[in-house]
Amino acid sequence: MSRHLNPRNDPNAAWYHLDPLVVLAPIALAALGLAAIHSTTRGTDPLAYDYSYLERQLLFVVLGMFLMGVASVIDYQHLQKLSPVLYLGGIVALVAVLSPLGSEVNGAQAWFNIGAFGIQPSEFMKLAVIILLAAYMSRHDGDLSLGQLVGALLLVGLPMVLILRQPDVGTILVFAAIVMAMLLTGGAKLRHIVILTVLGIAMVFAVVNSPLLESYQRDRLTTFINPDSADVEAGFNQNQAQVAIGNGGLTGKGYGQGEQTRSGLVPEQETDFIFTVIGEELGFVGSSIVLGLFALLIARVWRAAQLAKDQFGTLICVGILAMIVFQMFQSIGMNAGIMPVTGIPLPFVSYGGSSSLVSFMSIGLVLNIRMRRWQ
Repeated sequence: MSRHLNPRNDPNAAWYHLDPLVVLAPIALAALGLAAIHSTTRGTDPLAYDYSYLERQLLFVVLGMFLMGVASVIDYQHLQKLSPVLYLGGIVALVAVLSPLGSEVNGAQAWFNIGAFGIQPSEFMKLAVIILLAAYMSRHDGDLSLGQLVGALLLVGLPMVLILRQPDVGTILVFAAIVMAMLLTGGAKLRHIVILTVLGIAMVFAVVNSPLLESYQRDRLTTFINPDSADVEAGFNQNQAQVAIGNGGLTGKGYGQGEQTRSGLVPEQETDFIFTVIGEELGFVGSSIVLGLFALLIARVWRAAQLAKDQFGTLICVGILAMIVFQMFQSIGMNAGIMPVTGIPLPFVSYGGSSSLVSFMSIGLVLNIRMRRWQ
C-alpha cells in the first residue's frame, strides 16, 4: 500500500506540501524593489551609474532567500525551546546598540555599523518576540487570564522600552500591531483588548508630546494631519512623495524616467519612500501589481495559519502576518500622505539588509509551518 501512497498525503514528505505562492510572491516583490532601488540611486549619468546600492541589496536578497530556505528546513517546533535564547540575545543587542557600540542614523541610535553595512537589531527582535509570545501563549490553550496577559505584556514591554530609547516610534507601532494580533488569536479576553487599545492610543499621544522626540521627529509623525502646520522640511518631503505618485498616472513615466526620482526631490527614496518610485515610473498598473502581490502573500500566510497543526504554529503565522500587513499599510500610506512618516520599510521592497533578512526568514517559518501540518 505504501508504494501507491499519494506523496501529497505522505506525512513524512514535507516538501510535497510546499506552497509555491508563498515563495514566489516575496521574490517578485524583491525583484521590483531591486529595480526601484537602482532607479533612485544610480544617478543621472549613464556613463557613471552607481551600482553600489543595487549590489548590496542584491546581496541582502540572495542571503535572505538562503535564510528562508534554512528557516523552512528545521522543524519549527524546536523553536519553542530556543525562544528564550533568541529573546535574550535580542535584548542584549538592543542594550548594546544604545551604548557607544551603536551608531545614530536620522536621529535614532539603532544600528551597528560593520564596514559598509548596517545591522538594525530591532528588526530581528520582531521575529524573536513573535516566536517567544507564540511559545508563551500556546502553553495556555487559547485562554489567557489577566495574570497571563500581564506576563505576555511584560515580555514584549522590555524590548519596546529599549527601542523607544533609540527612539524609533515606527518600530514600536509594528510591535504593537504584532502583539495585538497575537493576543486576539491567543485567547485574550475582549474587555482586556479594549482596555489595551485605549491605553496604547494614550501612550502614543504621550510619546509624541514627550521630550523623547526632537521637534523634527514630531513633525514627521504629525505632518500628514495638517501639512501646513508642520515645519517646512517635513511638509515638503511628504508633498514631494505625493507629487511623485501623482505623476505616474495609469502606466507611469517609464522605468528610469520619473521626474521627481531623477531630480532627487523625494527624501530617503530608496528606503522610506520606495513606493513613490514604483508609483511614478510604473504608474497605477505597477502599483496595483505590488499591492496584488502583497494581497496574494497575505492570503497564503493566513491560510498557513489556518492549516497549522498546533497553536504555536498558528500564532507564529499570525504574528508574521500582522508584521507584514502593518508595515505594508503604514509604508504605502505614508507615501500617499494618509499615514504619519515613521520610517517603516516596505517589506521585501525597501533598501535595507536587516529588514530584507528578517522578512525572508519570516516567510521561511511560514513555509515550515505549512509544510509540517500533518507531521
